[in-house]
Amino acid sequence: MNFEAIKSIYLFEMARTRRTLLQSVISPVISTSLYFIVFGTAIGSRIQEVEGVSYGAFITPGLIMLTLLTQCVSNGSFGIYFPKFTGTVYEILSAPISMTEILAGYVGAAATKGLMIGTIILITASFFVDISIAHPFTMVLFFVLTAVSFSLFGFIIGMWASNFEQLNLIPMLVVPPLTFLGGSFYSINMLPPFWQTVSHFNPVLYLISGFRWSFYEIADVNPLISIVMIIGFLTVCLAIVSWMFRTGYKLRN
Repeated sequence: MNFEAIKSIYLFEMARTRRTLLQSVISPVISTSLYFIVFGTAIGSRIQEVEGVSYGAFITPGLIMLTLLTQCVSNGSFGIYFPKFTGTVYEILSAPISMTEILAGYVGAAATKGLMIGTIILITASFFVDISIAHPFTMVLFFVLTAVSFSLFGFIIGMWASNFEQLNLIPMLVVPPLTFLGGSFYSINMLPPFWQTVSHFNPVLYLISGFRWSFYEIADVNPLISIVMIIGFLTVCLAIVSWMFRTGYKLRN
């Protein structure tokens, strides 16, 4: 394992966060604060509690997941797309670096940035509502698995995208709606039976439900099923990336 290569890619990607501090860190914090102000005030005044938890505290895990998914997909996709766009990716591919080492550098940096921003959002939320974490280990497990999985997913998007329009297509048009419809701001038990069934086809529901269970021990889906779903998604992403590297998909042209 070439740890020096992993370190170089990782530090280069992390340096980009420092250069874009306003966009990378401050913007998500402001957006989350506005979510709490708007949803906490407008909806929270009408919905005092959801399953015994105050509405503001109930939506906190969903807001963290919303930010985490968006940031990980965005950072993971841009991290590999920009070298493709500038042509520097061929220097990486021609170097004595394995697929595992390239993934560890790019995906590790994207996941780290997502976890950093997610943690900042958690701290920011604590100023608005009282938060309790019933199962810290499970919370960290969901936090890390989700960050790594969606950073990998973003990496796949970056490999697939041929232009900036395609690069932003899925992160902007697919991920946010799935997150909003995955129970970020409500429990699916509040929906009619038909829409409850439809919601179970949304993969993000399992992430938010499991993550919320680690806070308050309330969930729309069994936490074990949520863990199995995220591990399954991680496995599929790894398989796709492996195929892309093995075939040179959109890298050898």
